[in-house]
Amino acid sequence: MIPIRDDIPSRRTPVVNYIVIALCSLAFMAQQSAPDQGEGIISAFAMVPLRLSDPDAIPVIETQQPVQTPRGIEVVTVRQELAPSPVAPWVTLITCMFLHGGWMHFLGNMWFLYIFGDNVEDRIGHVGFAGLYLGTGILAGLSHYITQTDSPVPTIGASGAIAGVMGAYAFLYPHARVLTILPLIVIFTTIVVPAPIFLGLWFAMQVFSGIGSLSGGMVDGVAWWAHAGGFVAGMLLAIAVNRYHLGHEPVLERRF
Repeated sequence: MIPIRDDIPSRRTPVVNYIVIALCSLAFMAQQSAPDQGEGIISAFAMVPLRLSDPDAIPVIETQQPVQTPRGIEVVTVRQELAPSPVAPWVTLITCMFLHGGWMHFLGNMWFLYIFGDNVEDRIGHVGFAGLYLGTGILAGLSHYITQTDSPVPTIGASGAIAGVMGAYAFLYPHARVLTILPLIVIFTTIVVPAPIFLGLWFAMQVFSGIGSLSGGMVDGVAWWAHAGGFVAGMLLAIAVNRYHLGHEPVLERRF
């Protein structure tokens, strides 16, 4: 399901949300314009679990690649050492959330942040939203780390932090609705889905996919537990902020 918009209008400009989108866009443009398609940037600023476990270790990624030999095409193991990072390993928990692995990864993340981020910032304020975004992004990275402590594979993307925003949205706007594109094989239709159902299904998919990945590692290239951990962290932080600071404010709604 692809969200188009929700029915909660913002009362103020989501400045921090726009800044995050701009920073992610600038970082992605730098990746795309780099001669190596951003591989050097990813090696330097991605979160690599092995670096957190052992800062002195040299991460080595092994991949299977077909090569032409006198006996024909054979699949061989290629070992690639990651270049050293110019920042401390714990800093990459922050830098990694501004990098992306491709256009679909980038556009999908920015769209979800655009849909849900403005309302969360509207409710908890600019400073609160900045803290929630960075905090849940770091906790999401740690959620992935504890399931892959010795992995040399770089982890990038804003998905964990955006999952935190979605978790906060699920708590702060339990009566919101989301206009959604629902692909049915070759037919696309739109439906209105209650936000808790939309976000609950999304969260369940992350958990089940994460459970399935435990036996084989991050074989599909997706850090599922970062998504699930970020979502839970965002919901818990929203509960804490709402209980001790905001109280219950009336929410404006609009009809589709």
